[in-house]
Amino acid sequence: MKLGFSLRISISRNLPYTILFPFLWDLQVTAMLLHQVKNWKSMCKGLILGTLLTSFMLLLYSYAIPPLQVSMTEIPVPYSCSSHPARARRPVSANCTHNPPGQKCLPELNIMFMKTHKTASSTILNILFRFGQKHRLKFAFPNGRNDFYYPSYFEHSQVQDYRPGMCFNIICNHMRFQYEEVRRLLPADTIFVTVLRDPAYLFESSFHYFERIIPLTWKLSGEDKLAEFLRDPKHYYDPNGFNAHYLQNLLFFDLGYDNNMQPDSPLVDQYIRETDRRFHLVMLLEYFDESLVLLKDLLCWELEDILYFKLNARKDSTVSRLTDELYQKATAWNLIDAKLYQYFNATFWHKVEVYGRERMARDVAKLQEENEKMKNICIDGGHPVDANAIQESSMKPWQPLGEKSILGYNLKKRINKKHRKLCRKMLTPEIQYMSDLGANLWITKLWSRVRDFLKW
Repeated sequence: MKLGFSLRISISRNLPYTILFPFLWDLQVTAMLLHQVKNWKSMCKGLILGTLLTSFMLLLYSYAIPPLQVSMTEIPVPYSCSSHPARARRPVSANCTHNPPGQKCLPELNIMFMKTHKTASSTILNILFRFGQKHRLKFAFPNGRNDFYYPSYFEHSQVQDYRPGMCFNIICNHMRFQYEEVRRLLPADTIFVTVLRDPAYLFESSFHYFERIIPLTWKLSGEDKLAEFLRDPKHYYDPNGFNAHYLQNLLFFDLGYDNNMQPDSPLVDQYIRETDRRFHLVMLLEYFDESLVLLKDLLCWELEDILYFKLNARKDSTVSRLTDELYQKATAWNLIDAKLYQYFNATFWHKVEVYGRERMARDVAKLQEENEKMKNICIDGGHPVDANAIQESSMKPWQPLGEKSILGYNLKKRINKKHRKLCRKMLTPEIQYMSDLGANLWITKLWSRVRDFLKW
C-alpha cells in the first residue's frame, strides 16, 4: 500500500511533462520536415496525431484519477452535521401549503437538489446559487469538475475540501444519487428536491445532446438518427456500451437505480416508492412555473428568490419534432422512466390541489409578470442568442461536443444600480457561477481549453 501511494504521488508530479511531451515531439518533427522536405500533407497528419494523442491523455487522466486522499482520520471540524443546530426534520409528506397564506415562516437553508439531466436543472441551479450566495450558505461542490464524477455513484469524498464530519447547506451538482452518502453531508432538516421530465422528450434531448460521446450511435445512418434508433432500439443498444445510460431510462439511472431492469419487475415500483419517501418535492419540467411556486412555498422563500431566465436552451434547429409514432416508441423504450413520471405526475397535482388551484394560478401569474419585467431590465434584445453572438465570455454557456447548439444571453449595457447585480447573476451560466462561488474546476477548465484548441 505504501509503495502504491508513493507511485501515485510520483506520477502526479511528473504529469505536466507527460502531457507536454506529444506537443514538444510534434514541434521537433515539424521543424525537421520543414528543413528536409515541404510535405504539407504529412506535416498536417503529424500535427493532428499529436493533438489527438494529447487530448486523449488529458481525458483519460480526468476520468481515471480520483481525488487524492492522504488521510481520512476523523478529526473535529468547525461545521459538522453532528454539531449543527437544526430544526426538527420535517416529514417528507409535510408541505407549507398546510399553513394559511400569509403566515410567517422561517426560510429553509438546507437543500439537496438532485440534478437530473435535460430537465431545465441548470435553471434551478442558478436559483440555488443565488439563494446560497445571498445567505452565505456552504455549498458542497465537486472536486475539480462540475459534476461528482458522474456516471459513478456519488461518494462524500468527492466533495471539494472535504474533511470527515463536515456539514453543508446545499448540494446540487450532477451526480448518480446515493442516498446514504448524500445524507451524511447534510443536516437532519435538509429538504430533498428533484425534477423530472416527460421521458419521450427527455430521450430526444439526451440523444441529440450526447450522441457524439455515445459510440453506440455512431453506426446509425441517415438524416434522422433518432428515428432510425427507435425503429429497432435493441439492434443498436448495448447496456454495457460506453455512456449507454444516456439512451434508456436516464432518470432512473440518475436516481441511482438499474436502468436496464425489466419494467415489470416488482423492484421498479419499490424503488419509485422509495424515491417518494426520500424527496419532499418532485417537480415537473412541463409545469415549471407551478413547480417553482410549490418550491417557494415548501422552502418559505420570497418571490425574488425564484425569478429565472431559461438557461441552456437549445436552438430550435437542433430539436427533433416527435411525431405521435416516435413519441409512443420513445415512451415504450423508456418505460421505467414513464412509470416514474406517471407516479410523480399524480403526486404533483395532489400538491397543487392542496395548495389551491386559484391560488396557484395567481402566484404563477405573479411569477411570470416579474420574470417578464426582469427580462426587459436585463436582457439585451429581450431574447437568447446563438453562442457566436454572445459578447462576454463570462456569459457563454458550456456547449455539447462538436457543435454550438446552446443559446445564451447578452447583458444590457445600461442597467439601473438596483438590478445590476441580480441581472448578472441570473444570466451567469453554471460553470462561471460555480467559479464565482469558489468551486475548483481545474479539470473542466483544462478540458475546455483542449476543446478550444481543437475547435471541438
